[in-house]
Amino acid sequence: MAAQGRRPAASSIRADNGSPGDGLRGRQGAADRLNLIRVIPAQGGQALTPPEESTQVVHQTENGTAPIRARPSSDGGASSRFDAVIVGAGVIGLACAWRAAASGLSVCVVERGTPGAGASSVAAGMLAPVGEVSWGEERLLSLNLASAHMFEAFSTELENSSGLPVPYRRCGALHIALDRDEAEELRRRFTLQQSLGLDVRWLSPSECRDLEPSLSPEAGPGIYAADDAESDPRALLAALQRACEPAGVTIITAAEVTELRLRDTTVEGVVLATGEELTASSIVVAAGCWSGDAAWLPAEIRPPVRPVKGEILRLRGPADDPIVTRMVGGERAYIVPRENGEVVVGATVEERGFDTSVTAAGVHELLREAYRTLPEIAELEFVEASAGLRPGTPDNAPIIGVTELDGLILATGHYRNGILLAPITAEIVTALLCGEQPPDVAVAVGPQRFAAPVAAASR
Repeated sequence: MAAQGRRPAASSIRADNGSPGDGLRGRQGAADRLNLIRVIPAQGGQALTPPEESTQVVHQTENGTAPIRARPSSDGGASSRFDAVIVGAGVIGLACAWRAAASGLSVCVVERGTPGAGASSVAAGMLAPVGEVSWGEERLLSLNLASAHMFEAFSTELENSSGLPVPYRRCGALHIALDRDEAEELRRRFTLQQSLGLDVRWLSPSECRDLEPSLSPEAGPGIYAADDAESDPRALLAALQRACEPAGVTIITAAEVTELRLRDTTVEGVVLATGEELTASSIVVAAGCWSGDAAWLPAEIRPPVRPVKGEILRLRGPADDPIVTRMVGGERAYIVPRENGEVVVGATVEERGFDTSVTAAGVHELLREAYRTLPEIAELEFVEASAGLRPGTPDNAPIIGVTELDGLILATGHYRNGILLAPITAEIVTALLCGEQPPDVAVAVGPQRFAAPVAAASR
């Protein structure tokens, strides 16, 4: 089946990356432990296995063992042909690859580092379209709700395809206020949620403590979003990598794309830093925060995506006696418990470019705010502090759709919702690759909303 991915009208994208803003919570105005992959290390990179073709290797991950196939890439100047090349092997890129391959397309994924080494493996895994809704983000809400409704079936299908667990838990989210100012802000948010027809309840302080007895005595009123859920992004990554193997997806790691091959305004493939050419009729840019810095894309096409740093903590307590069972959010931090005893605390929001250092200030602020909400959190084991780079856009919504170059598709800019939006993004991209009509919600997040007319793209 030939990949399509053709655009209906010419446009271009301005390099408008929005305004900066720091903080803990993560709203702005209108890391790697996985190695379960089918891999072709890029020429010049370190091979994961000896160079024999189709060598079988078993790697241990937190979610089990699985064979991977590894071989060196072809010498510089060689060419491989696919229906689609996807640039980026985070959750978004891998989900698109898995779905596209299941539709009969030959797919190659090119990753600059290792799969999931960016924001995907650092994410908390909140699937919270209701509790996290904000002003001026109506286009994002429709997309978030659509993907949230798909997620349980998506995770079940992925478990069946990969043989690995993909935890999904509709645990609900409780958003609480800790002082009068926060209560006033929370009431405003509740009014917004009601105006949008969302299923939320306003709870008194005592009702909040009935749901979660470990809440601070200072806890005030709250909003309860019963349908919000959580999933473990690292388990999701492992399962996507495993599922891509039998689907026939090729993954090239430690590989930089340096050139986009065009014939007039039609995509013909990409060239890697090694000189290897990957020929394809469709290219999908799913490179997260690096999408806006992709020098191989024409400037007029480059999406307005910037890195937004987030520091996050992982703690651990007894799985059989958790301090909290629902996601709990305050004004400045959120807490996501898992059934295995892990507790995630996040997340700072910092405009620091591509800096991924973990800072004492970030760790201190997250622990302080988590302690204000749940004092018993001080008794948990400290497991990990990490930092990732969210792909932010001017309106906080992703950029998914075709561009003025025939065959070039963008799937980036998911900001705080990369895990949540994996199912719907994969569906949209696969439809475009197969020349089919994508879901209606795709219209609101197309690249054209940032477009300005130009004569032609650079070639």
